[in-house]
Amino acid sequence: MPSLTLISWNVNGIRAAEKKGLFEWLHQEKPDILCLQETKAHVEQLTQKILHPDGYESYWNSGIKKGYSGTVTYSRISPISAITNFGIGNLDGEGRIVMTEYDNFFLFNVYFPNGGRGPERLAYKMEFYDHFLKLIENFRKKKPIILCGDINTAHTEIDLARPKQNENTSGFMQIEREWVSKLIAHGYVDTFRMFEKGGNFYTWWDVITRSREKNVGWRIDYFFISEELKKHLKSAWIASNVQGSDHCPVGIKIF
Repeated sequence: MPSLTLISWNVNGIRAAEKKGLFEWLHQEKPDILCLQETKAHVEQLTQKILHPDGYESYWNSGIKKGYSGTVTYSRISPISAITNFGIGNLDGEGRIVMTEYDNFFLFNVYFPNGGRGPERLAYKMEFYDHFLKLIENFRKKKPIILCGDINTAHTEIDLARPKQNENTSGFMQIEREWVSKLIAHGYVDTFRMFEKGGNFYTWWDVITRSREKNVGWRIDYFFISEELKKHLKSAWIASNVQGSDHCPVGIKIF
């Protein structure tokens, strides 16, 4: 089987990202599959260029609330199936998941909730995490899983520039980090850590404090694969030089 390049990117508004050259970048990079999060748009608000970029099919999940959340998967390969509604209250409604099925795996493109807006949102995030793990474990009975997106949690101390100052900040709280550990314990591999064990690799930087210039960031965007796919993983990377959002793209090459 030929190798596939998969890229994931939280674009913090797809219409804003388009103006910053998103589709020029896409046609230059030509990934087989591109998963975007935080699209902040409904399909009826978008141009044909965004909906149908040359060579790609697109699968959208928009939240009920306009200008908020949202995911899209662009694919050069026609998937066997695509699902955006799972009949599970906590997972549906905010446009957070696009699942596309291929011959050798299920791909979950996910924008996980941010727990930083108070106790209710943290509780929602933790419930989303738990329901999502059960969901992918069910799908995994049929074929392996690739999970990508904005996890909204930095897993370990080397995954953010200032761990001590952020121990009580959502995105690095113990309860959130423990879920990422639980995901790994269930047999999901953090692909980037297969190739790079060191620190100073981040995927999100605060715009207000101009943190990107100083590389004071957080690694909160990931590709996880179920262990059955580990032998097929060729490479994993963080494209920190790519501008256009407060996040940068992350990618893998597999098969």
